[in-house]
Amino acid sequence: MTRKKPEAGSTYYDWYVYGAGLLTASGVEDAANDARLLLEYAAQIDHSFYYLHMHEPMQAEASEVYADLLHHRAEREPLQYLTGEAPFCGLLFHVTPAVLIPRQDTEILVEEAAKRLRPGMRLLDLCTGSGCVLLSLMNRIEINGTGSDLSAEALAVAEENAGKLHTAASWIQSDLFSRIPGRFDMIVSNPPYIASDVIDGLQEEVARHEPRLALDGGADGLELLKRIIQEAPAHLHGGGWFLTEIGFDQGDAVREYMLACGYEETEVIKDLEQRDRVVAGRRPDTCTSHSKN
Repeated sequence: MTRKKPEAGSTYYDWYVYGAGLLTASGVEDAANDARLLLEYAAQIDHSFYYLHMHEPMQAEASEVYADLLHHRAEREPLQYLTGEAPFCGLLFHVTPAVLIPRQDTEILVEEAAKRLRPGMRLLDLCTGSGCVLLSLMNRIEINGTGSDLSAEALAVAEENAGKLHTAASWIQSDLFSRIPGRFDMIVSNPPYIASDVIDGLQEEVARHEPRLALDGGADGLELLKRIIQEAPAHLHGGGWFLTEIGFDQGDAVREYMLACGYEETEVIKDLEQRDRVVAGRRPDTCTSHSKN
């Protein structure tokens, strides 16, 4: 595929070939697909329009927008931040660099939470980010939902998504539970759980562009999660559920910690590739927190 920039009046196809070649040379995964999606976004067309009109000239303004998007994608800026949207659980969410990009793995957390939720329950989504988990659950089940995050910028994105989905959620800026009032029937969370020294070795799109605040789980990746596990029972009704996303190798450690805190019916749930993905447990009548490193 050529990397020579097309001239004025070049076709959609010419620009696509250029974009795919540029992104391939830049080491972008799935370069051809990203080039097509960015072209459709820049030109404000859909897939069908492209195939019907691919050999027609692309408008100059759209070409300029596309060339700029390609430059940013070649610098490994995530596709979802460039287009401002990401699919999740059949819905489309607005995303910015203030929030993690919703991922299919996290849909496991939504599925497991939905199994345990009933209409009318109160749900807290801790570290809500874009609000994708909370809003996906509220879209399925008639519940009273609250999302919290330390980042005001993230909460602004979540509120925008709630507005687009016509979902009446509540939002609280809080450092974990510090400003969370009352008790809930369920708490879900997708907290930072990546070990600090691992982050720089992740895919460039993640390490350089996604918010470190939402990634960094401390030296062992479990620093914040342990705090959440210890503090969650005080914010749950008796028998209430706590569910959290985890790293692929953290299932045993997180489940053991939850058991040490007295959680009941603990379970490690695997994703479609049979990797640890979610841990669930119920709040007991009493919970003795243990100080553990």
